[in-house]
Amino acid sequence: MLFFQLTWESFRFAITALKSNLTRTILSLLGVTVGIFAIIAVFTLVDSLENNIKSSLSFLGTNVIRVDKMPFQSGPPTNYPWWKYFQRPSSTVAEYRFLNEKLKNAEAITISASANTTAKAGNNAYQGMQLTGVFDTYPNVYDVPIEKGRFFTEAEIRGSRNFAIIGATIASTLFPNLDPVGQELKIKGLKFIVIGIFEEEGGGVLELPSKDEACLIPYGAFTKMFNTGKNGINPTIAAKGKGEDVGLVALENELTGLMRAKRGLKPTEEDNFALNKTEFLQNAIGSIFDVISVAGWVIGGFSILVGGFGIANIMFVSVRERTNIIGIQKSLGAKNYFILFQFLFEAVCLSLIGGGTGILLVFFLSFVQLGSLELILSFSNVLLGLGVSSIIGVVAGIVPATLAARMDPVEAIRTA
Repeated sequence: MLFFQLTWESFRFAITALKSNLTRTILSLLGVTVGIFAIIAVFTLVDSLENNIKSSLSFLGTNVIRVDKMPFQSGPPTNYPWWKYFQRPSSTVAEYRFLNEKLKNAEAITISASANTTAKAGNNAYQGMQLTGVFDTYPNVYDVPIEKGRFFTEAEIRGSRNFAIIGATIASTLFPNLDPVGQELKIKGLKFIVIGIFEEEGGGVLELPSKDEACLIPYGAFTKMFNTGKNGINPTIAAKGKGEDVGLVALENELTGLMRAKRGLKPTEEDNFALNKTEFLQNAIGSIFDVISVAGWVIGGFSILVGGFGIANIMFVSVRERTNIIGIQKSLGAKNYFILFQFLFEAVCLSLIGGGTGILLVFFLSFVQLGSLELILSFSNVLLGLGVSSIIGVVAGIVPATLAARMDPVEAIRTA
């Protein structure tokens, strides 16, 4: 109990000392404030930007491997001729059915094909709509958040019925002041009935495909309007891996073997397809932002370093000013750790106030409108800022606090 009582008294002494020299306190914490503000502001901006971009890539799915002609990354050999990619065969529905029957390491598999086109309803038209033909297995691989209505039934997919699910932007453009579900729209002269509306996503930092501008129709209905295959649109087969398959290694190996078998490739022949993991792009984006985060540490680190020196300087001055008081306290029986804590708490409190002010400034900054980018100050960044502030306070205050604790009480009392 005595230890905690003395610790509390040390804390009270520290707060009193900070209040008694308010102007000096404010000036000394500015360096820490600027440093913490710089670091946390950069981290907040980076985290918000990274989350925004990754959410914009949600159309690629998560834990998914796509069978494409071209890889997301560089080709097999560094000098692989680019034109060979275009000579590769397109994925087919027959390959999809084969994989759907044979794959054991996939949670689900689907095939789809997309094209940009125009949708019309009455006198209204929407250009640049991303039209995608899908199978009933599409929601098992990709996220299909429907706000109103429903997804296609298996019978509607097999019957190539002219039904459509549209995005919020398309719905508001084609059917203003109307309930879009049950309404008719035309795509390339064919009538489609709207049976569902996607949840609104809103704008993103990157101009990437959004469900707000997307339209899903049965795959058979898509092939009525667009040619798919060798001389047309290349369909994409996508397989969703199981949770226990870390890195999708088992799924990738199985897909490679089955695709080579289906296409009749000999052991000496190279793959005429590419397996793309959607996490590749997300990891690449994460690596870029890791570099930016390091830059944020460097920028803010210099400010914090200056702030730390400022706090240390103020603590040395404070020790010198209160040398006589330290002598009196020690002569009355004050322990060394009481004196140590007294000045260490003062340094830490000073640093925490500066860090807290910097975090508060970042919090106010998060309310600034930056277009489609929403700044969010995460709890982890708040803890990081307070943690760094505490460390700076301890480092800056430990030396002067130790000198104060080791003073000889007689010599200290004699000091004017």
